Amino acid sequence: MKDSRILSTFQDLPSTLGTQSLEEMPEHVRARDRVFDTCQVGVVLRAVLFVQAIVAVAAIFGAEHPVGWITQMAVLTGAALPAVLAWLLCVCALKRKLGRMEVQAQWASGVGLGVLAGLYGCGLLVLMGLANPAPWVASGASGALVAAVLVGALVWRAKARMPAGTTARLAELQARIRPHFLFNTLNSAIALVREEPAKAENLLEDLSELFRHALADAQEAVPLWQELELAEHYLAIEQVRFGDRLKVEWSVDDSASKAKLPPLILQPLVENAVKHGVEPSPSGAVVRISTQRRGSLVVIKVTNTVPAGSGRRGNGLALDNVRQRLALLHDVQGRFQSALVNGVFQVRLEIPV
Repeated sequence: MKDSRILSTFQDLPSTLGTQSLEEMPEHVRARDRVFDTCQVGVVLRAVLFVQAIVAVAAIFGAEHPVGWITQMAVLTGAALPAVLAWLLCVCALKRKLGRMEVQAQWASGVGLGVLAGLYGCGLLVLMGLANPAPWVASGASGALVAAVLVGALVWRAKARMPAGTTARLAELQARIRPHFLFNTLNSAIALVREEPAKAENLLEDLSELFRHALADAQEAVPLWQELELAEHYLAIEQVRFGDRLKVEWSVDDSASKAKLPPLILQPLVENAVKHGVEPSPSGAVVRISTQRRGSLVVIKVTNTVPAGSGRRGNGLALDNVRQRLALLHDVQGRFQSALVNGVFQVRLEIPV
């Protein structure tokens, strides 16, 4: 059974690489569903700041002195802020239904909700006795205009995510099937076939798992535990190659295992740790992988010791790739940091639970 599974993976490799096109990726099919994803903190923050900037400029008209400007801005904020939050909340609640509509219907629905939100804001001013006479038409028109701008920004954001995600996906596929890595792994397997066939079989199984994940259908997010398993398979392969030079330490918090990450995002960090920590050092290095849940956040760390006097530095493409993909999935809620301190290079990721 194990042999057949390994063979099937490698037999499917050429056809998968040759036939998978960008149009076939599920990410493109799901792109419209992400247009109205206004539930994220970053989207809400940008929308509120944008509307507040409009209010601040509008309040200048008719204001003869700074106090009058502040007063006018406070009045307009009392209508604009609840209106934009109501629009964001409605769009968030209806995002699945809106995502199944045609593009024209999405725009019409977004602008229509903007009109209602503008009328809602005007109604609040009327109830507070701050608008006499009530500017119903102007409020509805303003709501429609602001909503159109917000929908346009959301459409642009969704389109921006598609090529970025596709480029990152292809970059990761290339990184996973690099010829020198496959060459080294197969050489290690050949060396073990006669003397330690069981280890050779395990090595090929780990390689099979790596290729299975790399060539699977693209997904927007996978659970953390799946990324940890993939990193474990990779380290098992490199353990055969480097032996005692590669020392691995794990510290995994099970309560954090369901947090969502972009696929194939942890393994490149582990590969970097091996490449720049273990490979150039005659005595080897320690690679540590840790996960910890802290309230509503999950902290992931990948660290490696750096050989003294090592002048070898990477071009940072893998780290930039991870940073961009994390931002695409979690926006401002996802954080990425990397630093070299006292001979230890650390990459730290923070993601929401």
